[in-house]
Amino acid sequence: MTRFGYFLASEEHGPASLVRQAQGAEAAGFDALWISDHFHPWLDSQGQSPFVWSVIGAIGQATSLPVTTAVTCPTTRMHPAVIAHAAATSAALVRGGFTLGVGTGEALNEHILGLPWPPAAQRITMLQEAMQVMRELWTGKLITHRGEYYDVDTARLYTLPDEPPKIYMSAFGPKATALAASEADGLIQVAPSPETVEMFRSRGGAGKPVQGGLKVCWDPDEGRARRLAHERWPNEALQGEAAQILPLPRHFQQLTESLVTEEAVAQQVTCGPDPEAHLAAIRPYLESGVDEVYVCQVGDDQEGFFEFYRSEILPRLRAGV
Repeated sequence: MTRFGYFLASEEHGPASLVRQAQGAEAAGFDALWISDHFHPWLDSQGQSPFVWSVIGAIGQATSLPVTTAVTCPTTRMHPAVIAHAAATSAALVRGGFTLGVGTGEALNEHILGLPWPPAAQRITMLQEAMQVMRELWTGKLITHRGEYYDVDTARLYTLPDEPPKIYMSAFGPKATALAASEADGLIQVAPSPETVEMFRSRGGAGKPVQGGLKVCWDPDEGRARRLAHERWPNEALQGEAAQILPLPRHFQQLTESLVTEEAVAQQVTCGPDPEAHLAAIRPYLESGVDEVYVCQVGDDQEGFFEFYRSEILPRLRAGV
């Protein structure tokens, strides 16, 4: 049975608000949580970016929902040994279970230490080694690792969950999808792609879960919702590799101001109060074979969104309507 979750946007909300939203999602009947892991927001108009690991610990005690990071980059800004430590502690705290979602990252978050931003092929190789390092540390044994990108010197994690965290991987192209299929415990998608899901399952991911996520902007007034989505998340309509290589929120602002219209955002972010429009945005994920779908509400009216999904959307999704 498909699981329906709520996507917490760390770029748009402060830590206390994210914890309240997690509680609201549980009360509304959502099954699970995604939470983004950023150092910067995409744009200054989003305005937040708390340290996700502190927030996860609070959520894990405030709700009983499982939590997945969507996604963490364990390669550049933070060494995989540190992420292994953070993920192990989070898994010990989150009552509903914790999954480490990983990806190859964006320069927006990872450039901050002044290191060169590697090309995509190298980032995939770095991620593969990072997953190896983290899994070695989750054994609880004393680990020394000398690798191509990472060294770990006689390190042992003492605080561990009952079971090691699962690793799900975000993948966009054939090389990343093949790595996710062979090395990860599940796949993460931010757009419905039957081809990617099929490749994942045929390359070794058969039987592994696939998660997908999308943004919507519920509001009683569709026009107001469209304006808000365009103000907060115009980067949703950007195409190509810009999201991976631009280093600062102001660069995304410059690009979206010149290229992205309100109509373009509305084509990517379902806006307004029509249940059929929200269901239509979710169905392609189900049709592509996704096992878990996470929905993010753009803006500040989470209470209205939660009531709308509790009464209008979740019952119909679970009934297969």
